[in-house]
Amino acid sequence: MLRAFLLGCRKRFSPLLNRPCRALGNDHLAIGALGEKIACAHLRAEGRRILYRNFRAPGGGEIDVVARDGRTLSFVEVKTRTSEEFGRPLDAVDNKKKKLMQRGASEWLRLLGTRDLPWRFDVVEVILLEGENPRVKTVEDVTG
Repeated sequence: MLRAFLLGCRKRFSPLLNRPCRALGNDHLAIGALGEKIACAHLRAEGRRILYRNFRAPGGGEIDVVARDGRTLSFVEVKTRTSEEFGRPLDAVDNKKKKLMQRGASEWLRLLGTRDLPWRFDVVEVILLEGENPRVKTVEDVTG
């Protein structure tokens, strides 16, 4: 019960999650970087522990955030949008992106020396609309 209270406080008082967005223009790198910071704050508010950000495997694989969700290792792709005009951010996680995530996860697990632990692929959707607080949603287990 205390843990739930503390997590609620973390979400309620996080400046990244509770500050209206300002105009970001067309700087896609800045938008993506802000989205990743917001996603990490959101994941921490959910009780996850951030282990690594922007992991790049030698074979071309990539993981935006590696996190622990209890005993489960979570490989997270962050998708940030400044408009809902073209659908959900999750829709941008196509088979090509999933293959990059799989390569990155395989390399991370190889570096750990084991695949014998629970793990999954998640996506954090971040929508930044000017004048509104960021809208953030975690979609778990996006394999397939």
